[in-house]
Amino acid sequence: MTKTFTLDVELACDFDLFGLVSSARDYSLAWALNQALRLRLRRQPDLLLPLPGREHLVFSHYLYATEVLTLRLFRNRALVPSAFPKPFLAPDVKEYDYLLAITNGSEELAGAALVARLTALAAVQYATQFDPNTLKYKENLIL
Repeated sequence: MTKTFTLDVELACDFDLFGLVSSARDYSLAWALNQALRLRLRRQPDLLLPLPGREHLVFSHYLYATEVLTLRLFRNRALVPSAFPKPFLAPDVKEYDYLLAITNGSEELAGAALVARLTALAAVQYATQFDPNTLKYKENLIL
């Protein structure tokens, strides 16, 4: 008889996470965020999320990074149609089209102030902040 051991690792997310509802294309939303927040989000290679025994899910990914601030914009729904029942980067919050992760945000890029600035954009219909540590699939957001 062989014993099976499972490794249970609890990941802690050290970033603020915002959900955005937007019908805009990812590059249009990134441009709008760049203009409104004075950023330089740049498209990164697509994020590939491997599925056990299946194809990969592919998500667009934009990054702005300085010595103190990192901001990532992810499309929440996979770019390529998939037979997978939940083709989302974060299936827990599938009602959001995009996810915005901010590490070391200042006052203007944090909390309610940022939500207000995001919802003021024409490209964003709704925005909210939530705790990434409460997500079941938070490991998908840790790069």
